Amino acid sequence: MKLWEGRFTQPSAKSADDFNQSLSFDYKLYWHDILASIAHVKMLGETQIIPKEDADKISDTLVNMLADIEKGNLEIDGAEDIHTFVEDELTKRIGAVGKKLHTARSRNDQVATDMRLYTKDSIVNVCGHLKTLVETLLDIANNNVQFIMPGYTHMRRAQPISVAQYFNAYSEMFLRDIERFTDCYKRTDVMPLGSCALAGTDLPIDRRMTASLLSFSEISQNSLDAVSDRDFVAEYLFCCSTMMAHLSRFCEDLILYSSDEFGFIEIADEYSTGSSIMPQKKNPDIPELIRGKTGRVYGYLMGMLTTIKGLPLTYNKDLQEDKEALFNAEETVLGCLSIFNELLQHISLDTRKMRTAAASGFSTATDVADYLVQKGMPFRDAHAVTASIVRHCIDNNKTLDKLDLFVYQSFSSLFEEDILTRVRANKSVEARKVIGGSARSAVRENIRSITKRLNRMFKD
Repeated sequence: MKLWEGRFTQPSAKSADDFNQSLSFDYKLYWHDILASIAHVKMLGETQIIPKEDADKISDTLVNMLADIEKGNLEIDGAEDIHTFVEDELTKRIGAVGKKLHTARSRNDQVATDMRLYTKDSIVNVCGHLKTLVETLLDIANNNVQFIMPGYTHMRRAQPISVAQYFNAYSEMFLRDIERFTDCYKRTDVMPLGSCALAGTDLPIDRRMTASLLSFSEISQNSLDAVSDRDFVAEYLFCCSTMMAHLSRFCEDLILYSSDEFGFIEIADEYSTGSSIMPQKKNPDIPELIRGKTGRVYGYLMGMLTTIKGLPLTYNKDLQEDKEALFNAEETVLGCLSIFNELLQHISLDTRKMRTAAASGFSTATDVADYLVQKGMPFRDAHAVTASIVRHCIDNNKTLDKLDLFVYQSFSSLFEEDILTRVRANKSVEARKVIGGSARSAVRENIRSITKRLNRMFKD
């Protein structure tokens, strides 16, 4: 039975029913729909809007229904949406009393409440996966503080950096993702139940009681906005998209650094694939898939933004599109985080090859310029002198650490013997002791800072 068919003289066409239905995907809301229904009916009983014994009977039956679903004894099927399914099953079990559940409630405020409850739980779940990922990165960083690698700009070797500093950089990104999701949670943690279809109700409901039962921190302040607001879904999808961007960047690095051209990182066989025609191939399919799935999550965000951009107040059926976007994005994000964390725990680093690459070329040229600055030369002049030295090295097939002192002094009398050690890659790394720098002391402090912030985020 449809909840709305009393006004009509003809049944809806099967094709229209099939097009309108949402049970095929909003069944995922069953837990939250029943939870919200229990809270709502308890409030109805406590405020004596319906008899207390009826409220208790409905509540007990809903609890039993939830248990049956969880045990696989009740199949979610045969209804327009999850809300209709719950009410139909309730009425089958206890008769006309079950019809009192929908008192002072509309599907509009009901689905908005379900979606907020679901999104809150999803945020907690995603943040838990991000926490595990950051912990993995911290383990890798702690084990590699003493090693160096080349840092890149424009995909060209720029300066030597700490291996731990590299992994810390991604920890910082994922910490920001946790902060974004946590902030999104605050705006999701607002209860719309009690807004009814759009104008509220003239029955003496107690919205604060319902909010307390459902652990909502706030109550919506405008019923028109409450039933039609899906900003929290768009924001959740934005958080997912930004997180996937960080994951995709990391995957791009792994794809490059595990290639023969770099050889810095080895992805374990268990997380690699081969070629159907080229026996020698070992392909980074998992990072490539995650990189590809990032575009899918972006699509969910753009779809949601497009859905809400032209909607008049208040509720419109377009908003049914919010569910598949949220559910699919969540599934994609959790799957990517889980498999990527596994992969990361099984990588191996060729720190010798990293060090060799970090020391090659002219990665310490900035150190030469800084050296001259410390001797009193203006930076622009120091930059020009160093550029001339690099040109000399290129013309004579030399590197900065292989030049004699007299060659340095031919470019500037400010050079002294200590320049010969200053241009070594390890010296360059250790010289950068500023907060956030590449020196071991700075990197260890960054690890402590990340750990402290991570623990603070999850202290409750």
